[in-house]
Amino acid sequence: MLSSAQGIPGLPDLTHPIELVQFGTQALKASLLLVFLVVALGVAYLAAVGIALISFSLRRSKPEQVIFIGEWAVGYSQLLRGLQHLTLVLILLVPGFFLCSTLSNRYHYWEQARVAQVAESVAGEKLEQFAPQVRYSIREPYSYNTQVNGKIVKVNETREINRFLTLAGSQIQVKLDQSVDVPGRSSVYQANYTADYKVVNQLKDINNFFFEVPPPNGYTLLASYKVERDGTRLQQTNPGDYGFPFQLQPGEETTFRVTYQAEGGPRWVYSATGQLLSNFSLIAVANFAPADFASGVVPNEIKVNGRSTQFTWKFDDNVSVKNPFGVFTNTEPIRHTGVIPRLLLLAPAIFLWWILLLYLSLPMSFKNIAIAASIFFACLLTLTYLARVMNAELAWTLISIILLILTWGLGASRSASLAAIICTIAGAVLPIFGLLVPFSGLTLSLAGLLSAIWLAVRHWYGWYSLHPEDQRLQTQKNAKY
Repeated sequence: MLSSAQGIPGLPDLTHPIELVQFGTQALKASLLLVFLVVALGVAYLAAVGIALISFSLRRSKPEQVIFIGEWAVGYSQLLRGLQHLTLVLILLVPGFFLCSTLSNRYHYWEQARVAQVAESVAGEKLEQFAPQVRYSIREPYSYNTQVNGKIVKVNETREINRFLTLAGSQIQVKLDQSVDVPGRSSVYQANYTADYKVVNQLKDINNFFFEVPPPNGYTLLASYKVERDGTRLQQTNPGDYGFPFQLQPGEETTFRVTYQAEGGPRWVYSATGQLLSNFSLIAVANFAPADFASGVVPNEIKVNGRSTQFTWKFDDNVSVKNPFGVFTNTEPIRHTGVIPRLLLLAPAIFLWWILLLYLSLPMSFKNIAIAASIFFACLLTLTYLARVMNAELAWTLISIILLILTWGLGASRSASLAAIICTIAGAVLPIFGLLVPFSGLTLSLAGLLSAIWLAVRHWYGWYSLHPEDQRLQTQKNAKY
């Protein structure tokens, strides 16, 4: 079963040894780029030291030169600091991406395995019982042309053809029990079948008939198969031949009873084989739950008594149906597949948006960024495994509370902590929640609007801005880190 479950093609999965070796090889190649980056940062640092020395030596020069050199030095130092932060974010983003891709593959693999397990539990050939036929033979004249001695001659002959008599009544009752095939974990039906059929000879010159009632298709075990006419058991003439000859005078009627016990796949249906059934009644009792009617033919009555369900189809006049009547095991539907893998694939982009909101709202240090990234991806890891045992929306609601409590520590004052909370709600909580609910577009739009409103209020209108004391406390806190 599990061998049929596969991960997402083309997505790296670090739990696979081959892909892990390939990732290590690529990491060694990427380490050269990291060396060049470190060298570039060293050169940039030396340039910053040189600029500081030049600025110190020009203190006695003209004020215009001092101002220009000072502004250029400040701008260069900010650019260098921004480059360092960008490098840190990228270093955090790469492992986060591989973590999310691996979790996405694992969750997709688990979903496929669960679907395959449910499908296998109801797999197997169905038990299909066909309505019996009453066959009789007549001789019918026919003619054809042939060539004799070079002349076309018309020949008149008779041939024997089969016709069928319509059943005058069908009263059927079947009791279905379900067990589990332990090796395959699939369901098995035990069917106890009893049917009474009424036959009326409406013909004038025919009295020899065959009552043809084959056993159900798809059975793995057939026991106690009996055909009785008016209480007398009929014997098979040839092995495997389920046509029973009988005589019935014109205008007379007789009844046949068919009984058997059979085992087969997890579905039982009764097919009319295109016949026009008269005075038809079928009662199917399923002694298991959940059970439902098959093929879209709605029963006239459904009675539920504990784990037993009785389906009744009854037609007093006549009926002809294309689809068969039947009962099957109604498995619980597996909904919302693919939601968590999609969320995990988009998680790195959500992480970047959240970090950008934090940068535009608070002074951030290296240590704060590293801790925030660890908390974010740890929350995704927790969500991935909690979603297997509980509702994903409820799981993320509980995780979001923990995330917001931990995010409060990013601020050195109450105002800064509230700013971090707002950024986390708009940049992390709502986007991830939006990817879990059916209305993803609406929720993501609200998250984007909230983020834009927060940045506008924070920087343009000054309705919510950190006081100088808050700025100083936040800077001191970052300096400690």
